[in-house]
Amino acid sequence: MSGSRLPIIGISMGDPAGIGPEICVKALAFQETYDLCRPIVVGDAAVMADAVRFCGLGFETASRKKVSDGIFTLGTIDVYDLANLPIDKLRHKQVTAEQGRASFEYVAKVIELAMAGELDATVTGPINKAAINAGGFHYAGHTEIYAELTRTRDYSMMLAEGDFRVAHVSTHVSLKTACERVKKERVLTVIRLAHRRAADRRRRAQPPLRGRGALWGRRRPRDRPGGGGRPGRGHPGRRAASSRYGLFKDARGHVRSGRRHVPRGQMAGVNVTLGLPIIRVSVDHGTAFGKAGEGRANPQSMIEAIKLAARLAAGRETR
Repeated sequence: MSGSRLPIIGISMGDPAGIGPEICVKALAFQETYDLCRPIVVGDAAVMADAVRFCGLGFETASRKKVSDGIFTLGTIDVYDLANLPIDKLRHKQVTAEQGRASFEYVAKVIELAMAGELDATVTGPINKAAINAGGFHYAGHTEIYAELTRTRDYSMMLAEGDFRVAHVSTHVSLKTACERVKKERVLTVIRLAHRRAADRRRRAQPPLRGRGALWGRRRPRDRPGGGGRPGRGHPGRRAASSRYGLFKDARGHVRSGRRHVPRGQMAGVNVTLGLPIIRVSVDHGTAFGKAGEGRANPQSMIEAIKLAARLAAGRETR
């Protein structure tokens, strides 16, 4: 695929106080990224330039006011520059209203651009719930922001790593609330969303992807309602789901619990939101304030998120 036909991926920078800017610049330090897509960061160019500095990378950051202005070339990081956080307001490792507000605005803009057809997929860096709340935006997390701004009623967060997938019935709630939400209709909705994604992948019939980068791998997906463990006989939706989709006969546990194929110290899991009218893939970790601004954050999950977003978008018509 020629460079002009590669999908355009918008990457929201994440909370400026966390490791989001750092993992963005590190993920864009590889030619492989540009071989798969045309990436553009949605955030603050000055904050991204600061991340380039403390990571010791010899790259340029270019402020863009339109997606079409991007040059998408290794060595120059294109930033759709909202310029909403003056660099003198940057406070690594701290929760502030200004940084929370900025991080929400990055997400809102990347969604807006994707809904307008200017982006083929979106990738999100980590945000901090306390910060966005302090900034005046009250959401449980990214998934709920995407659902509201895209007017999506039925959606689910799916964690992915290697050839294993877990779609969640509930997210970002207490154990008590999570248990209360395990209802037959919700369980079946999540199973349908997961199965629909698998069916879309098969219908596209694209050539097999190398390694473990394919969304579903070569096997027919098996769906199960809930988290770790085998659903009990009284589990809501078990009988209905088994009759149509089939369930895991045994479970390997939550994606984050057993990274058997990932070298020690790496973070390769990603998060996909099912049910949206646009593609959204995210890192599967938080803002890691303890490491922010130090240049030692691991970008592996961001790299994998960009790769997966590019592959999902590759089946769509691109400009």
